[in-house]
Amino acid sequence: MKLNKKKLVAALAGLFAAAIFAGCGADKNEAAGEKVFTYGTMSYGAAMENAGTNPHVSYNGWSTLRYGIGETLFRFNEKMEPVPWLAESFEQVDEYTMKIKLRDDVVFSNGKKMTGEAVKACLEDLVAKHDRAPKNLKLKSITADGQTVTLVSSEKMPTLINALADPYACIIDMEAGEKDRIVVGTGPYVAQKVTDTEMELSKNEKYWGAVKPKLDKIIVKSIADGDTLTMAMQSGELDAAQGLPYASLELFQKDSAKYKISQADTSRVYQAAFNYKTLELQDVRVRRAISMALDKENFCKVLLKGNGTPAVGPFPKSMPFGGDAVRAAAYDLEGAKALLKEAGYEDTDGDGYVDQGGKNLELRYLTYPSRQELPILAESLQANLKKIGVKLNVNSTDSYKSFLKSGDYDIFAKALVAAPTGDPEYYFLGNLLKDAVDNNGFYYSPQVEELAAKLHNTYGAEARAALAVAMEQQVLDDCAVLYASHLRMSLVMKPGIEGLKAHPSDYYEVSADLEKKS
Repeated sequence: MKLNKKKLVAALAGLFAAAIFAGCGADKNEAAGEKVFTYGTMSYGAAMENAGTNPHVSYNGWSTLRYGIGETLFRFNEKMEPVPWLAESFEQVDEYTMKIKLRDDVVFSNGKKMTGEAVKACLEDLVAKHDRAPKNLKLKSITADGQTVTLVSSEKMPTLINALADPYACIIDMEAGEKDRIVVGTGPYVAQKVTDTEMELSKNEKYWGAVKPKLDKIIVKSIADGDTLTMAMQSGELDAAQGLPYASLELFQKDSAKYKISQADTSRVYQAAFNYKTLELQDVRVRRAISMALDKENFCKVLLKGNGTPAVGPFPKSMPFGGDAVRAAAYDLEGAKALLKEAGYEDTDGDGYVDQGGKNLELRYLTYPSRQELPILAESLQANLKKIGVKLNVNSTDSYKSFLKSGDYDIFAKALVAAPTGDPEYYFLGNLLKDAVDNNGFYYSPQVEELAAKLHNTYGAEARAALAVAMEQQVLDDCAVLYASHLRMSLVMKPGIEGLKAHPSDYYEVSADLEKKS
């Protein structure tokens, strides 16, 4: 975002944002005596697959958990260690069996007690309907006895409690069902209205927690345009915002008297998978050359304004199996050119692009705009690939799924949380194994498959980390995926907002601690 654009944002903030949010801001509601919190975010909506509250559908669980509607049996602390939440305790009976003792004081927002039978019904529906949960949980049977639930896995599950902290594992009342995208959870807030662009929540008067919810109403607004989100925050129409453009974030950092910012480094990674079905990309030298063309330092420091950390592999340096534990090809344009020449690509006709057999090396790059970093990454890589003679045609669209389905792409860039369960297995299961749901590059490595089988049956954090590092290094040696950066999450809020804190997991935002004091 250029300077003149930032000036425009400041100049038009009051007028434009007021027009957009007229009639639905916090002031009108609070005039009626309600304590209302209005939250603007770029991380909610149909394009993010979370415009709903049923955690058993796609990524709706992120909304259920983030906005205080539902809770999980276990949650992650600041060190990304799983600790009991709706569960009171657990016992690992053997390598296949776990007994979970539930809290005895938890009720759903409709007043119904959370029992073992209720949890059993919820988990059974989860594995029957969700696309990722069955492969992650490997549940063979679930039995309930009072406030105890016994889970038997079909395989050894060293990280079962980690997986049960995933947003899709929010416990909901199955008897209450789903109506108009709304389910009944155990969280401090209750969904009253859910659309593709907005969610309205009210206080859960029956909340079981020791700390009771303090707000009467919460309005979550999906604001996909960064300038609009910035203006709404500046004009006072929003009490807090998540996902502000990095250039705009500087405006709020400079005005500490009017705004507070909470930040946390996360394991959300921005990556680009090479499509192994593309003939040109079946040559590892071509994949490596493209990987070497991305200047990650410049991308993070300049383009992301310091709100990202260069990625080596899928996991950040803060994790024992990430960052410094692996190595990847360094930024080197001349080296990239040499690799392309070695692979048989040269600019024979002087048009600025390398070719082979009379055909330019031209690739289709697919991504989506709802994550602000992705279009920036596309532009950066496109510009640098031009320097080494590779033409990159960028398709940034909310309809990216249709292109994935049809196979009309050579490189697919996306953002995902690589270690949402604090363990490396989640990432490989979902993205890099032969049958992974999101293996968008159709990558297959016998070595990675073998190591994954060992990882799945290995207990102990240190041993698991060693296996994960070996798997990461194989993926990097194969240049199957280009890892660009890790996200630093920022929440901007008014001074009177308390209890809103960025978390390393990118899960927890609205809680009973959330307060609006002025």
